[in-house]
Amino acid sequence: MSKLQNVWVFSDSPARLPELIAGAAQLGEQVSALVLGTQQHLDQALALGAHKVYHLGEKPAERIVEDYADTLVGILNETSEHSLVLLAATRRCKALAAKLGNRLGGAVFNDASEIRCEADAIIAKHMVYGGLALGEEKLTSKIAVVTLASGTFEPATEGAAQGEVLTLPFVEPKTAIKCVERRAKEGEGVDLSRAKRVIGVGSGIVSLDNLKQAEALASLLGAEMGCSRPIAETEKWMERERYIGVSGVMLKPELYLAVGISGQIQHMVGVNGAQTIIAINKDKNAPIFQYADYGLVGDTTKVIPALVEALKG
Repeated sequence: MSKLQNVWVFSDSPARLPELIAGAAQLGEQVSALVLGTQQHLDQALALGAHKVYHLGEKPAERIVEDYADTLVGILNETSEHSLVLLAATRRCKALAAKLGNRLGGAVFNDASEIRCEADAIIAKHMVYGGLALGEEKLTSKIAVVTLASGTFEPATEGAAQGEVLTLPFVEPKTAIKCVERRAKEGEGVDLSRAKRVIGVGSGIVSLDNLKQAEALASLLGAEMGCSRPIAETEKWMERERYIGVSGVMLKPELYLAVGISGQIQHMVGVNGAQTIIAINKDKNAPIFQYADYGLVGDTTKVIPALVEALKG
């Protein structure tokens, strides 16, 4: 695989930086990190292996991430060689990617699950048709902008910091979006993509009382809770960040326990990276059993409480 001379990385979430830098190190000879945050975030980028760290300052509460597009364009336009910009596949970074692509005249590719370099192009793949297939595209623009799906690369580990830090002054956008008000989001933030054990609940959980039983089981197993789309978007029993699937979170846990989930392809593409899948469903013909390493046919309202009691004992 060919390597680029330099790969740029940016994330609005520090938790995604280790994976982005690891990917950039595999794709380029030099890694340049664009960091928005405190000295701690700068130190993190250097310790993860970035050769150059461009400090964008600390983001004021009234400013959105997309307003840094013109700031980034200034430094990216100075590059003379074929380049790649890697961003985390978050909502804010996807909006930023669109602005960068427009201003730089570069190709934009979202949710890449595979990426490699060739002599004259970037080759990237992502899921299409609701997760039924992988689509591959060839990005031939001078600067390609790619948002990276979680789990594409093994995260880098921190070591000795050897890079340099440079300051990148903020460039005020011509038409900035004004933040009028901020409200605290209900529910606590969670990064399921990093969880080692996950319990996913679906419509078969039936009620909130049964959901509490599943949460008790998760606590005993040291697992995070996730869910299928109806639980998050129809019933609204769990926050959107816990929705697992092709348009939700993509998992790579050691263990995934599916409780009352039928196993439609849109959900299963979100867990196909799990090392072990265990399914509990009362329908013996549920598609989930085609994917499961272990399956139990039974009523979740009886099985889960029994498991909780057994583990307590």
